[in-house]
Amino acid sequence: MHEPAEYTIEPSEGRVLDWGELWRYRELFYFFTWRDIKIKYKQATLGFLWAILQPLFMMVIFTLFFGKALNIPSQNLPYPIYVFSGLLIWNLFSTGLTNASNSMVNNASIIKKIYFPRLIIPVSSILVALFDFLMAFILFVPILLFYQQSVSLSALVLWPVALIIAIVATLGLGSWLAALNVKYRDFRYVIPFLIQVLFFLSPVIYPISLLKYPILQYILACSPMLAAVELFRYPLTGIFPDGYFLGISLLSGVVLLAIGVLYFKRAEDFFADFA
Repeated sequence: MHEPAEYTIEPSEGRVLDWGELWRYRELFYFFTWRDIKIKYKQATLGFLWAILQPLFMMVIFTLFFGKALNIPSQNLPYPIYVFSGLLIWNLFSTGLTNASNSMVNNASIIKKIYFPRLIIPVSSILVALFDFLMAFILFVPILLFYQQSVSLSALVLWPVALIIAIVATLGLGSWLAALNVKYRDFRYVIPFLIQVLFFLSPVIYPISLLKYPILQYILACSPMLAAVELFRYPLTGIFPDGYFLGISLLSGVVLLAIGVLYFKRAEDFFADFA
């Protein structure tokens, strides 16, 4: 008789990302994402409508206080469209960052029991934010029609590109904070403050040209979300972002992705101990 084969399941070594391993566990992306979506909206009376109402209410508030009262320039767009287009991309980042940062702690019981690529957990948390984006985008279309806003065909390319840039920025910073939050629980208090700071350091409710001091413009360019927001707006405004600022923002997102994923992979062996 043949002796039963023995298989050892252990994390791969020597590589930052094992794409083959992630592909083998691809069903878990769907499992964690759909589970979190159901948990998020299950006990809410309005359910999925909250994904639409939140950016809508924020658009109204910013339009009244910033568009009307302060008369902030909006690159030849109606201010409601200007701010809603920025909030669409920004909410993907902020919600995904919040979800990813707390994802390892929230899934501590699963981490302790079985092995699977831990990076699946923060990625799935970001996919939940992508679902919210798609729900809010449904409202974006009638807003464009209401204001009779023309959209360039470049949207077919630039909107997916802007989404990818936002997801990369979210994954980089989110995976880094997820690993830190496991070991240092104080980061749960830092994360909301960090998101607020990044919101005002990104051109969501005002254009970068509003800042008259170059040093402040360079600070805004360091935000990984500047590229995502500006490229998402380009099919609406026809104003392509400054190439230098765009390059700084893209580089910032790539650096954050490298640092975040690398730190996450180096720390994941200790997740079960600290979670």
